[in-house]
Amino acid sequence: MTDLVTDYPALARPDAFTQRGLGWVPWLAPVAEDALSDLQRDALIEPARAAMPYFRLLARDPAALKARTLTDLDIFANTSSGIGRAERELAAAATSRRNGCVFCASVHAAAATRESGREDDVQRLLDEGTDTDLGDERWNAIVAVSVALTDTPLGLDADDIARLRAADLDDDDIVDVLGAASFFHWANRLMLSLGEPEVPTRLRGAS
Repeated sequence: MTDLVTDYPALARPDAFTQRGLGWVPWLAPVAEDALSDLQRDALIEPARAAMPYFRLLARDPAALKARTLTDLDIFANTSSGIGRAERELAAAATSRRNGCVFCASVHAAAATRESGREDDVQRLLDEGTDTDLGDERWNAIVAVSVALTDTPLGLDADDIARLRAADLDDDDIVDVLGAASFFHWANRLMLSLGEPEVPTRLRGAS
């Protein structure tokens, strides 16, 4: 069984949370890009994902991958109503920081910065952890509730929701925050169990 697992003794592993783009390597073999079936390509939803080993690995179960990707896109890309994209990405970044998923945290922290322009606040979340003060109650509340949901989902209670309401989030906003945190509460564990992050060659030695 161990013959099926790929180890990377010389892998350039990140030593801190970062907003800079990271790579990711799988411990189990993904489907080769040129071997993807039509069903597997359809499950990717976005053709560019065929170049990513993570999604090609998940393509071994195309039905699950398709459901996962449609859920992901509906939570993060469907912004016709509800809370803004920056806050959804903040919830995902906070959840990933709490779970120790360096790769997911890098992707969603960078997206939170891109959508909000608050690079220093996002970096402070990565550097200091989820208990840090981000400078306003709205962001602090989103992080706190995302972490509460991540730590003990059944422990999320009325006080947590009341904190979001007090920070001027309405019902649609709250659903979006909980959706983003819940999705990454699950997705972090999947990614952490299937592979690990890598510092790309272009970033090695960079400050």
